[in-house]
Amino acid sequence: MPQGDYIELHRKRHGYRLDHFERKRKKEARAVHKHSERAQKTLGIKGKMIAKKNYAEKALMKKTLAMHEESTSRRKVDDDVHDGAVPAYLLDRENTTRAKILSNSIKQKRKEKAGKWEVPLPKVRPVAEDEMFKVIRSGKRKTKQWKRMVTKATFVGTRFYKKTSQV
Repeated sequence: MPQGDYIELHRKRHGYRLDHFERKRKKEARAVHKHSERAQKTLGIKGKMIAKKNYAEKALMKKTLAMHEESTSRRKVDDDVHDGAVPAYLLDRENTTRAKILSNSIKQKRKEKAGKWEVPLPKVRPVAEDEMFKVIRSGKRKTKQWKRMVTKATFVGTRFYKKTSQV
């Protein structure tokens, strides 16, 4: 393990402070004000760079909001229909379509995010004990074999018990 990972190691062993997530939330809420103040007070070329970045972010946000709004709106189909292409009983109806403008890349990213937490179990099947547990040898001469380590995360029913190995 690298020497610099002592913070992660401590968190893994002892967890976070009890108020960690609340403090983090408040800090993120205050960060907006700090960012705004910095943008207002910065002078010269740095100020111009910050203003340009903020403008780009704002434009991108407006675009995405407009995209989402347009995806839920209904609008009239404006393609020309040739004479006789639509039956007479359908001519009085208005053809509307849902404008699905959200790009496939956004949908794909959402799918990947959703799929990140899926358990990779394609179907339910009985799992053998030697596949589920690994025998841990203990003792001075490594002769004791009663300990087991879980190697595969599985669903365990309410009436599960491990069969004792009769050696």
